[in-house]
Amino acid sequence: MIRSRTFGIVLAGALAVYAGASVLKRDSGKASTENGFQIAVDKTGNIRVPDIDYRKNWVALGSWAVAAEEGTAGSEGIHQVYTQLESVEAYRKSGKFPDGAVLIKELYSTKTEDMTTGTVSRVDKITGWFVMVKDTGNKFPYRKLWGDGWGWAYFDADNPTKTTSSDYKTDCKGCHVPAQNTDWIYVDAYPVLKKK
Repeated sequence: MIRSRTFGIVLAGALAVYAGASVLKRDSGKASTENGFQIAVDKTGNIRVPDIDYRKNWVALGSWAVAAEEGTAGSEGIHQVYTQLESVEAYRKSGKFPDGAVLIKELYSTKTEDMTTGTVSRVDKITGWFVMVKDTGNKFPYRKLWGDGWGWAYFDADNPTKTTSSDYKTDCKGCHVPAQNTDWIYVDAYPVLKKK
């Protein structure tokens, strides 16, 4: 009887730890997008490339190949895009990214070579980053890199903390106009955002 009671206490404790871990996981997930402002934006609204291992812990949304000039084999560049898991889940439910969602697009030069599968291009060296942070609350109305529900910035590879963008309307938005109906993001290249 004592053995059975001990087993019951251990089992109840294990279930409590499991339930607590599940709640913690959900809560930390929610905090992940809300903390997007902390990991990619300072208190005055300056955007930076997050200093975290996003390649390991975030979702790879998809890649873009930039065509090489006509007559040249392969791709000129490859862009890889990442965001938080919670951002993906929210987009799949609502068709919108949640406040605090951070999208990081890495820009790479390529190396093109002949392989047994044909001529292929692969990433070579990183050349820069685009970072976007979702903000429907208009937290930084006085900043020229914030508007239309996002913070927008580009960074050269040698300085992930200082953007070379000065005004999102002239430096960024023009490229995104065709994607205005999908929250300013070209979601067609990101199958993970689509409901099955």
